[in-house]
Amino acid sequence: MARGLLKTSMANSSGTLFIISDRTGITLEQLVRTLVTQFDGLRRERVVLPFLDTPVKIAAAVREIDAAGQEDGVLPVVFSSLVDEASRALLQTANARVFDIFDTFLPSLSDAFGMPYMGHIGRSHGIGDLGRYDRRVAAVNFALNFDDGARLRGLGDADLILIGVSRSGKTPTCLYLAMQYAVRAANFPLTEDDFLLGKLPGPLLEYRSSLFGLTISADRLHRIREERRPGSDYASLGQCRKEIAAAEDLFQGHAIPYIDSTTVSIEELAIEIMQRVGVSRHY
Repeated sequence: MARGLLKTSMANSSGTLFIISDRTGITLEQLVRTLVTQFDGLRRERVVLPFLDTPVKIAAAVREIDAAGQEDGVLPVVFSSLVDEASRALLQTANARVFDIFDTFLPSLSDAFGMPYMGHIGRSHGIGDLGRYDRRVAAVNFALNFDDGARLRGLGDADLILIGVSRSGKTPTCLYLAMQYAVRAANFPLTEDDFLLGKLPGPLLEYRSSLFGLTISADRLHRIREERRPGSDYASLGQCRKEIAAAEDLFQGHAIPYIDSTTVSIEELAIEIMQRVGVSRHY
């Protein structure tokens, strides 16, 4: 049976975990991922059901949850961020363990703030604050314009500049910083010429305080480059080792902070970089 719009199948599944939202479900899914990491060996098929904003859709979700429980022989676990009280009550009729995020926090927050909550749907992912939205769009455009050293004029407007060898994760990190935090992040590649001279690229010298380095394990870089240019010298393990060692020597020689991105999520990477460079989130 196909379940939901989005699902993550896990080997040796011991039941189903549903993520229910009246909008995208992105925020709730991130929270759930964080929570389930505390349970080693947990194997549950994860199903995301977004945009459940009518009683008809909620009722269909309840039927799907109940069917999953019958098929699995294990009571489903449901995380919900539904805002509408009637929708939340309908979801509670499912034969499952339902964890309602708003029921958990909103009453206590209402008491703490001394004011009622409004129950508006989609506040976290709507455009909402147009100023913040415009800042994020501008930051994304900046990251694209200053990707891989494509442009030098205006580089001084960057909140930070990521440097590292080719395919070390500079571009996705810059885009994540822009989309999530409206950080104007540029990136610049380190090349063989830089390593031979043992110097930073000339255009970066006046922006030393904005520089941050990314490194990566040679094995990981080798696998990434092999997908792009299989069998090439560029992708060879020896070349990857040589470039990484030279890049790290440059970072250390010029007192540039850097981080190994090999086993760090992009979310953690972004926060670590902002903290170490001293960049504020532009909310």
